[in-house]
Amino acid sequence: MGRLHVRVQPGARRTGFVGWYGDLPKLAVAAPPVDGAANEAVVKAVAAAVGVANRSVRLVGGAAARTKRLEVDGLEDAQILARISDVISAATR
Repeated sequence: MGRLHVRVQPGARRTGFVGWYGDLPKLAVAAPPVDGAANEAVVKAVAAAVGVANRSVRLVGGAAARTKRLEVDGLEDAQILARISDVISAATR
């Protein structure tokens, strides 16, 4: 099981990784930060980016904060970060 810290920008036009916030991947989500909608969007976006099922990603910290901690079953930290880096590189070309 790997862990990931992500900086989230809720209420964006589109959902997707948009770059870096320091050394944290920055994820824009279209969902508003109301009733857990943004947190659900974060889980789905991370799962899609790293190629796992939504149920394999859990929010374990930062539910009310912009910096979120997530756990991903089936991948190690380095694998998760490499996949996220590839997604960010493709999105910022």
